[in-house]
Amino acid sequence: MGKKQAETKTEQKAVTKDVAAPVKASSKKRVESGILHVQSTYNNTIVLLTDKKGNAIMQSSAGALGFKGAKKGTPFAAAKVGEALGEKALNIGLKEIDVIVKGVGSGRESAIRGFISKGFNITNIKDVTPVPHNGPKPKKPRRV
Repeated sequence: MGKKQAETKTEQKAVTKDVAAPVKASSKKRVESGILHVQSTYNNTIVLLTDKKGNAIMQSSAGALGFKGAKKGTPFAAAKVGEALGEKALNIGLKEIDVIVKGVGSGRESAIRGFISKGFNITNIKDVTPVPHNGPKPKKPRRV
């Protein structure tokens, strides 16, 4: 391959790189009201925003925001998750929410407070934490 051929190939590559890719139109739908699902465990807090039918729109968690280890389960991390999701929800035009809380972690209330701090109206709050009626059968006593 001669020097001239190599130059033309690099020029062709440079030309193809200069062509801008078509700009993708943002397909975010406008949602007036939705449901905020807060799942709070001892180890993490996950917040999911859905429309009234239950279709997921956006979600975030303490781990996704960069908290690691035991810090993910703290109320501070949960509040930051709520604030981050509230910022995103402002962009789609959300105004009022229903809240469904699940789990026994310490971030239950603070995730909701963080979300409210962005100026949303809460219509109702529902707790759907599963409670065992009797639980599993206990282990047999140990024979020594």
